[in-house]
Amino acid sequence: MSSALKQIFLMIRVNLGSLPRRLWISLSMVLSVALVVAVLSGFLAMVRGFERALAGAGSPGIAVVLGGGTNQETGSDVPAEAIRSLSAMTGDIGVARDAAGGLALSREVIVPVDVIRASDGAEQTLSLRGMDPAGSGLRDRAMLSQGRLFSQGAREIVVGAQIADEFSDFAVGDRVRLGAVDWIVVGHFTSGGSAFESEIWADLEAVQSGFDRQGQVQSLRMRLDGAGGLDALRQHLSPIPGAPLTAVSEADLYAAQSERTSRLIRLFGWPLALLMAVGATAGALNTMMSSVSDRTVEIATLRLLGFGRLPAFTATWVEAVLLSVAGSALGILVSWLAFSGWQASTMGADNTKMAFQLDVTADVALTAGLLGLAIGIIGGALPALAATRLPLRAALRARG
Repeated sequence: MSSALKQIFLMIRVNLGSLPRRLWISLSMVLSVALVVAVLSGFLAMVRGFERALAGAGSPGIAVVLGGGTNQETGSDVPAEAIRSLSAMTGDIGVARDAAGGLALSREVIVPVDVIRASDGAEQTLSLRGMDPAGSGLRDRAMLSQGRLFSQGAREIVVGAQIADEFSDFAVGDRVRLGAVDWIVVGHFTSGGSAFESEIWADLEAVQSGFDRQGQVQSLRMRLDGAGGLDALRQHLSPIPGAPLTAVSEADLYAAQSERTSRLIRLFGWPLALLMAVGATAGALNTMMSSVSDRTVEIATLRLLGFGRLPAFTATWVEAVLLSVAGSALGILVSWLAFSGWQASTMGADNTKMAFQLDVTADVALTAGLLGLAIGIIGGALPALAATRLPLRAALRARG
């Protein structure tokens, strides 16, 4: 091992050995870095959880047909004549068919409904989705966890698991008032934690009659027949007269919703984290300057014994980096314990509540940890440089 490396390792040992003497100021740096990392981890975990909830809802094998030129179910209207024209098409139109030869599709409509949250009695708006009997089968990950599906024409509902856990009067067998009529809860369903679990499902005609929306259909869900199914479906939609119809894969529909909200969360999260990081960097600078000042005699003595400027610089910088690594690790641990699996909610595309779980993933931890590491690298550079420029004899006389 070269002389310079030996000097570097020795000075690092000296610096770290003096940490107990500077415990509180060192802890202040660790905690400030941990706070920055925990805050950024929280925002990024929110983004990841929201993206996962929507990604789990979308399937590339399912097409959603919308009318009126919109790219969301809210505001869409699919005319009855267009549905009849589409259903009458024969041959290969890119859509799978059922055992009777009909198209595997579900006509659907979404209605916002107000319900009471069990924890605090607050009123929240949820999505009531009316669908044809085939609708639940077109959700690839959805399965009943309790009870049964609604009966055709009956005012019965099945609710997502997250709704059943959070809101009052949604146990199987309960009667709940939605709009102006009463509905009976006949089942609960899960869908792998996806956005579907924030919905209430019922028969299409029952929803249309209960909310004075006779004949209204906002979207069609169809199971595609193979990889080229979506393109084939689009070609067959274009000649249908009336309002323009567009077909998009369910995966793309939810990905677009995810991107808009994720961008908004990042827009708030990153500036706040960076602003806090500036403060933490200033704190790191102050901590390491105090460290250098406290060890003036030690550094000056080692320099007079032949230790070079590089060991003095490196040892001080390494100390700052190690403190920031400790802070990053603490921040990641705190964020994982506090946020991972925590239930949150936001407004969906139709201005209704959508629940999801925060998810502190490996890439979230890595991104936040790198920001914490950058605080130590930047905040330790100037004090490390100061350690190389101590006036040696003056420092010894001042402390003598």
